[in-house]
Amino acid sequence: MPALHTIDPEKAFGEAATLFTATHQALGVIPNLAKVMANNPAVLKGYVDVVTALSAQGTLSAGVRERIALLVAQENRSDYCLSVHAFRGTKVAGLTTAEATRARRGAAEDPWAAAVLDLAAVVVRDHGAVSDAQLARARHAGLSDGHVVEVIAHVALSVFTNYLATAARIDIDWPLVRHTDWEDAMT
Repeated sequence: MPALHTIDPEKAFGEAATLFTATHQALGVIPNLAKVMANNPAVLKGYVDVVTALSAQGTLSAGVRERIALLVAQENRSDYCLSVHAFRGTKVAGLTTAEATRARRGAAEDPWAAAVLDLAAVVVRDHGAVSDAQLARARHAGLSDGHVVEVIAHVALSVFTNYLATAARIDIDWPLVRHTDWEDAMT
């Protein structure tokens, strides 16, 4: 049973209805997580605005963004977000199943994507405490300060959605991927 109420898009009006339309435009669907965010329209609006800005104006490709989200969801044990991003990563961003699985471990065959995931892993695991040596490795791999800021933004956005989905205990509206499948993902 969900711990937080979901807002039905069919019954929404005013600002909530407008935000659901924007959510559908940004994501292609109105997921259960957005229905929980709609309990506070400012939160849903902020989420939609950030996702839209990072997607439209950010420098990271959809595949790299999904890899970050998979890594963070695995680290935070968010089955909801693992399910979302495994689906979006493979069906929308073009990752193979193997690439999505590697991303959960913070790995990628592409050197630039691997450098992004190395940085994202440090940010999520060490709560933003990135050392000078880690920043130097990221820069050596080709990440600019703008890339670093954008990676941190994606990690923060993922942490927010992971925590909200876990706290809300909402129904997973994507093909299920469990964080406990980790052992299977390692093979």
